[in-house]
Amino acid sequence: MSLLDAALAAGRAEAEARMRDTVRLYTQAPDTFNRSTGTTTPGAQTTLYAGKARVKAIAQSTGEEKESGEREVVVREYEVHLPWATPLPGGTRVLPGARVEVTASLDARMAGLVLWVSGAAFSAQSTAWRIRTEDRS
Repeated sequence: MSLLDAALAAGRAEAEARMRDTVRLYTQAPDTFNRSTGTTTPGAQTTLYAGKARVKAIAQSTGEEKESGEREVVVREYEVHLPWATPLPGGTRVLPGARVEVTASLDARMAGLVLWVSGAAFSAQSTAWRIRTEDRS
């Protein structure tokens, strides 16, 4: 094992030690509308990962206001760190539009937070897998 490999292994172990939140990364099929009943049925969800993570607000995120449909929403950015070696089912890629639900956190205010994936970064020399997300509330 080279010095670089040893440093990366130590860095990944430290990064995982800081992952004290629990999340579920998932995709959701489009909703369906039933014209006869006037109800909308949410699309099926496919869980890609469930487990430990670190959810971190991005400091320079300003909470930009955007219009969504007919209402104003404030978009706040978060970075979600998953263990570097996290496998995904069947070679699935995480694309914008996937979602991350915080299922447990030491900060109880974060539990139940649903974040929308806006991008994912990959690198063989990272200590964690970083996914950029938005809170669209």
